[in-house]
Amino acid sequence: MIPNVETSVAGQDNRLGILLMIATTLVFSIQDVLTRHLAESYSPLMVVMIRYWAFGLFVIVLAARAPGGLRAAARTSQPVIQILRGLLLAAEIVIMALAFIHLGLVETHAVFTAYPLIVAALSGPVLGEKVGWRRWSAIAAGFFGILIILQPGRGALQPAAVIPLAAAAIFATYALLTRYASRKDSARTCFFWTGVSGAVAMTGVGLWVWEPMAPNDWIWMAALSLAGLLGHWLLIRSYAVAEASVVQPFAYMQLPFAAFLGIIIFNESLRPNVATGAAIIVAAGVFTLWRERQTR
Repeated sequence: MIPNVETSVAGQDNRLGILLMIATTLVFSIQDVLTRHLAESYSPLMVVMIRYWAFGLFVIVLAARAPGGLRAAARTSQPVIQILRGLLLAAEIVIMALAFIHLGLVETHAVFTAYPLIVAALSGPVLGEKVGWRRWSAIAAGFFGILIILQPGRGALQPAAVIPLAAAAIFATYALLTRYASRKDSARTCFFWTGVSGAVAMTGVGLWVWEPMAPNDWIWMAALSLAGLLGHWLLIRSYAVAEASVVQPFAYMQLPFAAFLGIIIFNESLRPNVATGAAIIVAAGVFTLWRERQTR
């Protein structure tokens, strides 16, 4: 999952930013593979909690090294919104872990790619942004792609199929709150609250399902934590060196990367309706991002 955080400085090196975003999607895809592997043996709550411990420490170290230190990073006039953002992202990660177990990487990511369309659909009523008929048409096409994937009229719809759709809706809400919060708070503050509030929340629920982890699985857990940290570092660098509107469409590279890893490692399959629906969703999402850039 690529966080929708607009932290770019006016375009410096868009080509480098694109390469960094592609690297980010590859690392996050590997992270999803490790998450599925561990979540099949341990509670997703515990797995995400340990992952958040590393993430929380990461944002605290970044904040402490920046000008003004922790106090400057934590300063906000909207703590409720910032905490809610952190809770939503943590919940979305747990739900995605469940989706990986029940549906696999291919179908989970195929449905989850609809989240930018949900953001676009809600940006008007929630943020007061103007959404023209072209973007509404793309949004409608994207949701048609979801229907192709889910096939609700054929009686084959699994209850688990709505899990990644719920995760997409939660992540879209997180993205909208991030846009709203960024009107008053810096990207640094938003990032700090995302990591810290998520780590605190996951600790509160994850400790209840704690169970001993095999020594070999601690190695996988360390790899998962490192992948998360590397992915976030690459993401920050991507947005720092290039315009967000330029690099954001390349976040869709996570879909083919995750699908490839799911097929190779977990012997998943790519059904024709999933491939068709995902292609429609990605095309609609890229067009939506392009139109948003044009209107800006």
